[in-house]
Amino acid sequence: MANRRHPEYKPRRRYIFLIIILVFLLIFGILYVDSNTRLVTTEFELRYDNLPDAFDGYRIVLLADKHGAVHGKDNERLVEAVRSAEPDIIAISGDLIDRFQVGKPVERQFETTEVLVKQLVQIAPVYYVTGNHEWDSGMVRPFLAMLEENGIDVLQNKYRQLTIGNDSIILAGIDDPNGPADMIKPDEFIEGIHEREDVDFLIVLYHRNYSLQRFSRLGVDLVLSGHAHGGMVRLPFTDGLIGPQYELFPTYTSGVYTSGDTNMVVSRGLGNHFGWTRFLNNPQVVVVELRS
Repeated sequence: MANRRHPEYKPRRRYIFLIIILVFLLIFGILYVDSNTRLVTTEFELRYDNLPDAFDGYRIVLLADKHGAVHGKDNERLVEAVRSAEPDIIAISGDLIDRFQVGKPVERQFETTEVLVKQLVQIAPVYYVTGNHEWDSGMVRPFLAMLEENGIDVLQNKYRQLTIGNDSIILAGIDDPNGPADMIKPDEFIEGIHEREDVDFLIVLYHRNYSLQRFSRLGVDLVLSGHAHGGMVRLPFTDGLIGPQYELFPTYTSGVYTSGDTNMVVSRGLGNHFGWTRFLNNPQVVVVELRS
């Protein structure tokens, strides 16, 4: 007798296949929402032979690429993550605002940013450099004025000596290249610091993530940056899928990179430019602890 399949076999197979698809979509949806909303804190311990002893254990929180995103009411989740890190200073490497967000005009982003920075300055001294979006917004001047009025130290090609007891290090901030065409070039700015100061240890805060070799040649010890958003989609064995210039499989998108005696720490950022989204790439608060 010829084999005959049970008449319910095909409908049952379709039913099982449908369940598998629904489970996959559910998992994908959960991961998608988690990837775009859940803040993570990542700590890096960096050791240096030339770090002054008083700065052993010095903690820096790095925030980057907020793009107008809000993490909880009045950014309470972000503020609590920063406070829990117990930083000595907070460094913001640009793109706090976004030049275009549907439903979030720049003026509204000003308001949410002001609420945030008023809370951050109560935790630790805050230093800031511009990103490309501040300049592209067309409102960079009033934005920087607002930050300074609220106690943020805006480092537009400026530097500060950070002192503990008799020891000091230098924190320098380099303005984003989308700024004025006649501003000082990074090489000239860093060389000038070496000429004027007795530099034991030099940190550079800079929005862009692609100048590691340049800063290594200039004798910079640590670079703090963002800009790449972690490559947007983080796949196994890659450094992200999409770069800030829309290139595939970019480099220097998240974590610590080294050239010579220079380390560069790149944040995955806190928000997205309109039209982009994250997957397996949570918004990130970075903590750098310096060890001698």
